Amino acid sequence: MSIIEAEKASFSYGQQNVLQNISMKVREGEMFCLFGPNGCGKTTLIQCLLGILKTSSGTIRLRGRDIRSMKAVEIARELAYIPQAHEKPFPYKVIDVVLMGRVSYTGLFSLPKKEDRKTAEEALERVGMLSFKDKPYTQLSGGETQLVMVARALAQQTPVLVMDEPTAHLDFRNELGFLETIVRLVKDTKITVVMATHFPNHAFYFENSNIESRVALMNEKMFYAQGRPDEVLTEYNMYDIFKIKSKLIAHQWEEGKLKQILPIKTYG
Repeated sequence: MSIIEAEKASFSYGQQNVLQNISMKVREGEMFCLFGPNGCGKTTLIQCLLGILKTSSGTIRLRGRDIRSMKAVEIARELAYIPQAHEKPFPYKVIDVVLMGRVSYTGLFSLPKKEDRKTAEEALERVGMLSFKDKPYTQLSGGETQLVMVARALAQQTPVLVMDEPTAHLDFRNELGFLETIVRLVKDTKITVVMATHFPNHAFYFENSNIESRVALMNEKMFYAQGRPDEVLTEYNMYDIFKIKSKLIAHQWEEGKLKQILPIKTYG
């Protein structure tokens, strides 16, 4: 069953067309990666999926409902969002940041209840950050911050998690740790994930981890290709879109088949 569906969706800023004829279906419990070069429209599409931006034509449906007909609180109970980066204007405690994910249930001006605090603590425990709950948010590292963002999203108790390049500012270890956390969440909770990324091997990582994975390759405001990672992230497509010579490899090891695409050199 499709939980998100877009049909010939387009978006424009005035006369500037940014998205054109986007059609996609995101099924329950899968990892759907949006991949493409800078400026191809990934973030704009994410914002349209979240209802922040309204499509100029076509439709985006959430559980069969046109998202333009839904109130913000209704969308917030279906889709949780993890941004690429997060400003820290005030040293809130970590637990208070996670409790912000309960706003769609408590309201902006209501105090969280005991049940909300329990939900927030369970979310922190799920991402391994419960021991940080009383620490000032401004003292966290980049990797710790992103895990708190995941916890805040989990506290919303939504069936879908939407992420916009969530590992862009993480170092090598924290990036891998973040991906491991997402894999564990998908397997444990069956949550659906839509993730925009600059790194094609993220899609292969999820597939290598035995998660149902698909990827949409975006270019010049539209989808160039959609399908399983090895159908879309091909050597030909890497050349055609990025002008990169690459090599798709598959290695059999004790945990299954490991697939990666290796960049070799650029052209032009």
